Amino acid sequence: MEELQDASIHHTAAKLINTIKTLKNYEPLYENVQKLVCSPAVDRNDMCNTLEEAIKSAGLETEIRNIIFHLVRSKLKPEEKPSQININDPLAYLKRAGVQWDRRVRKSLNAMCSELKMASQGQPRVATDRDELMTKWDELSNYTIDLANYRPVYAPKDILDVLLSLKGPSKAVENTEFVQVPKWEFSHISLPVKNLFELRNHYNDLLRTESYGGSTDMNLQCQRVLESKHAPLCQHLLRKGNTPAPYRGALWSYVLGSHINNFDIDHWNRLKATVLSTDHIVDKLVFKDIQLTASNDDQYFVFEDVLYQVLLCFSRDTEIAQMIQFEHYPIKGKNYEAPPSGVVPFHGICMFAAPFCYLFDSPINLYFTFRAFYIRYCHRLTTINTHPQGIVSICLLFEKLLQTHEPQLWSHFRELQIQPIRVVFKWLMRAFSGHLPPDQLLVLWDLILGFDSLEILSIFAIIILSFRKESLMQVNSLDNIEAILADLSSIQVLPLIQLALSRD
Repeated sequence: MEELQDASIHHTAAKLINTIKTLKNYEPLYENVQKLVCSPAVDRNDMCNTLEEAIKSAGLETEIRNIIFHLVRSKLKPEEKPSQININDPLAYLKRAGVQWDRRVRKSLNAMCSELKMASQGQPRVATDRDELMTKWDELSNYTIDLANYRPVYAPKDILDVLLSLKGPSKAVENTEFVQVPKWEFSHISLPVKNLFELRNHYNDLLRTESYGGSTDMNLQCQRVLESKHAPLCQHLLRKGNTPAPYRGALWSYVLGSHINNFDIDHWNRLKATVLSTDHIVDKLVFKDIQLTASNDDQYFVFEDVLYQVLLCFSRDTEIAQMIQFEHYPIKGKNYEAPPSGVVPFHGICMFAAPFCYLFDSPINLYFTFRAFYIRYCHRLTTINTHPQGIVSICLLFEKLLQTHEPQLWSHFRELQIQPIRVVFKWLMRAFSGHLPPDQLLVLWDLILGFDSLEILSIFAIIILSFRKESLMQVNSLDNIEAILADLSSIQVLPLIQLALSRD
């Protein structure tokens, strides 16, 4: 047994080493270790011990631990290959739907390119346009662009309609009859989701009394943790849900591994150069989306210029396409070109970036932390996938919690023939961005990062409905229900989530 454990540890260590060697920060890390080897602090006669101490003293041990922390969370998880798909897999239809949805979105983008006579992979930017873009880079709200013929490729409602139209495999009912499920909800989807007891265990730190520490105490804790530069400690601190605003950006950067290095600055400059040199249809879609959303939001319109910079560079970033794990399923048909990042802009995409404007003054710092957050969380909310943290799982969790803990509301919706998920889907898909005031949204996102889970979105959606249950039970139309839930400006995230987790 011990031999098997040793072999497993050796295999994992070898996998970690090989993966670390492929990272951008491997070379500077390796150079720093080489410098230490040649320093007086390392004794050649006791190389192992003295080098280990020198690595600790130089702070490289923490850097290495952080690298391993991020790798274990993401890149070392096995990816499913198309050849491994089992046709008898009960989720095969959902995986197929995810690939078909991605193809449909790309097809729509390509059709828009054909309609507007634009190259799907972009074209050299006209010199006068390039010069204007370069001159106005820091005030892109003044950049002249005609968006009359451009429209969002899709919106939350479109992806919801696809999800609600899915039919699972036929199931036997009473004797030998077979029926297609669902009737109108997500209950046919065989994805594992937690019950309230399991959620309470997962979010147990929120129910502890020390979560209510004073602001002075919390400031000191933040300072000490940031001095340690240890990503897992930063993540644990975010679980308290009362992070002081001045420390939030630094804590998020450690948790997401998005601290800026020289190669990141070079990468940003290359992205900017690509935006300036190449005219792509996604540029118009980015401008259109920001003008339709953030520019009309009282909380975010002042960040319009930096959002243009960040989203334009995001659209050109080919590293995103390499890091995102897309759903695999072998289906026939034509493949359509995607933007360089692999992400087709949709209505509201800029609202994932907008809250980061409250955390960072530098567009570069903002960009890399937003990018890391999008890849780890937002992508799962905006594609059809079978990930346990994906939008389908989050919707399924919402439904099960509503049925179990708010049966009156569930029955009320059923009587009105209104799918409850239609009421909250825009909250879930955007992780409440644009719906909560920024200060409360950042608390909610603290908890997403602290517990590394999007399940908090379903819990929060349920407790909002519970909080306004009396009013909801008195109305009988979708418009009235949405009117009751439209204003979340008075909502306090932390006490409501604690209430949701502590109730029977």
